[in-house]
Amino acid sequence: MKRLNVLKQNKVALLFGCSALFFACSSDDEDPILAPEIELSVVDQAVSMTMKDSKTFEASNLNEDIYTTEWTLGDSLVSTTDTYNFTPETSGEYELSYRAYNISGEFTFNYNITVDAFIRPVTANSTPYVTELIEYLPAPGQYLNKNLGNLESAEGILNTKSGFVSLGAWGGSITLAFDHTVLNATDDNDFVVYGNPLPSFAEPGVIWVMQDENANGIADDTWYEIKGSAHDLEGTIRNYSLTYFKPASEADDIAWEDSEGATGVVAKNAFHQQAYYPEWITEDSYTLTGTLLSSENIDMSNTSFITSAPFEYGYADNTGGGDAIDIADAINADGEAVSLSGIDFIKIQTGIQANMGWLGELSTEVKGVADLSLTE
Repeated sequence: MKRLNVLKQNKVALLFGCSALFFACSSDDEDPILAPEIELSVVDQAVSMTMKDSKTFEASNLNEDIYTTEWTLGDSLVSTTDTYNFTPETSGEYELSYRAYNISGEFTFNYNITVDAFIRPVTANSTPYVTELIEYLPAPGQYLNKNLGNLESAEGILNTKSGFVSLGAWGGSITLAFDHTVLNATDDNDFVVYGNPLPSFAEPGVIWVMQDENANGIADDTWYEIKGSAHDLEGTIRNYSLTYFKPASEADDIAWEDSEGATGVVAKNAFHQQAYYPEWITEDSYTLTGTLLSSENIDMSNTSFITSAPFEYGYADNTGGGDAIDIADAINADGEAVSLSGIDFIKIQTGIQANMGWLGELSTEVKGVADLSLTE
């Protein structure tokens, strides 16, 4: 006998007055429509994967009756066939739901998928140090456009802890990559940033880290700030921005205006007469964004002996011998702790806006960055 195709002849249910939710009508020469009976190829609700992997979910019809199929990833309908191939775009947690339904009932099943980040392994050719310069975007400063503040000096900190590059005034930054994933060790520091601070003169830089969550080898994922000891100090401002304006001549100070409505200058000094505004930036102004650190550790009461005391922890160019950093101190844009299995990219950014008199602007310097697990 011929089964009733409810998807093509749905008016039959109305004619016979049957419930559209749980039952199908039948006549003497028609078989009833059965609720979906489904066998799934993946039977565990908890599914674990790694980036760059894909997984196929398949549903088999056991009673051959007609039904509608839906695969939903989060709030998005992703398939209406019996097979769904899941290829994650980034690491994290996903909810995948399967539903098969017809006029007689439905079958549902929910998956919780955990996608681990792709870990680039350490190989025989790996080095402890950063190996790639992604971007050098300094702020204006007294070392800019010279051998301590140009592209050559930025590249000079690769594969070593003995290079030297200045990031200029507040917001100037350098972005770098490792040739492997620096793993987040439990209850331990993970990498070190080498600078050139003196015991009484630190130039703290904010550190940002990124995991290659989409496994494409490009620094296009989320930056997380390392929460240091100055995080809650008065004067520290997150989501801060500042615009520098190109001066009319090389002899002029560089004016700036910030997101708080304040204005000031990066002042020229007698020791460095070259242009302070980066020569390769052709625009008349440019804006930098990040975290402004408190300047409460700076003492200018004795102009012949200006001091800048280091913060307790968590910043570059802050303490002698290198600043050891724990990836577990990473926080998101809301200030919440994040759990990273490791990092692939690092950005260091001058954290304080301060004119230090005859010493010039406060500017973070970097000599190198290394994975501590490979230096021991």
